[in-house]
Amino acid sequence: MRCYANQLTSQLKKGLAPFYMVFGEEPYQIAECVSQIRQAAKQHGFDEVIKFTLMQGFDWQEIIAQYQSMSLFSARTLIEFDLNEQKPGTTGSQIFKQLTELVNDDTILVLKGAKASQDIQRSAWFKALDKQGIFVPCYPLTGNHLTRWLDEQCYRLNLNLHNNAKQSLIEATEGNLLACHQELEKLSLLYGSDLVDQQAVMQGLLNQSKFDIFDLSDALLKGHAEQTVKVMTKLAADNIEAMSIFWAINKEASNLLAMQHARLTGANMTDLYKQFNIWKNQQATIQHALNRLNSKVLEQIIKQLAQFDAAYKQGNLIAPYQALTHICLVFCQPLSIPLPCHPHSD
Repeated sequence: MRCYANQLTSQLKKGLAPFYMVFGEEPYQIAECVSQIRQAAKQHGFDEVIKFTLMQGFDWQEIIAQYQSMSLFSARTLIEFDLNEQKPGTTGSQIFKQLTELVNDDTILVLKGAKASQDIQRSAWFKALDKQGIFVPCYPLTGNHLTRWLDEQCYRLNLNLHNNAKQSLIEATEGNLLACHQELEKLSLLYGSDLVDQQAVMQGLLNQSKFDIFDLSDALLKGHAEQTVKVMTKLAADNIEAMSIFWAINKEASNLLAMQHARLTGANMTDLYKQFNIWKNQQATIQHALNRLNSKVLEQIIKQLAQFDAAYKQGNLIAPYQALTHICLVFCQPLSIPLPCHPHSD
């Protein structure tokens, strides 16, 4: 049964299901939903939490064994299984279907993963779990949904934000719920229930290094090579996780390439802005980037990102920030020099 993230609290009050599938593109919402399920389960005696992550070579029989076993520490167990943005494959699909035939009142299974596409939702394993459980899709929030979410967070934190302060915060964090919530928590500590104006919010945003990654996206889209290097230098100096930077670059490149392909088939830009959640104040920048970067260049960037990803995960990068800066510069100007991915010397 489908239950949207904002309905989950009410749904949990009605009782617990044996299976939960929390899938989507919004990591903060996914984490919050899983936390709500965990807390509700704890109130019903599910004191033990066991976590699994789908990795290469994962033994699927562990899930069956754990699902059927009696805990030494608790009468009831909650299993959190992170699909790690992967599909379960043939073996995993069979295991999930098997679990629906072995429903255990003393065990709850919570699956979390990337967006559940239509082919996933039509799969036999998904339908089997959905028939007896709850499917919680977590979509990126935009427009009125995002405003309503912000109002709910302010209410929970007893935080009083002026309307223009809310709008500035929404625009600055660009739909990143985690960044927005962290800023709200900081404002709550600083101002309590006092009215917080736009100036206070903007000053706080300017002082937060975590927003430098947004500066990087802005510099990339505008093609500002010098600013890109400055931002990358600061991110490296602040030891910002390389894969977080990779994610931001990959997101911009993938979206731009998808939009370029859509334009070639005659798609309307207004529809594309809506489809890709492009804020009005970003539309001119996106249009500039599309006019400057053709499909061939974007495909080159994505190819180099794939090379970076493989080399980084294999531990074959001496200087990941240098490699990322190289990729960033391709956004700004033609660069025929190969990506500096070199294996460590023995």
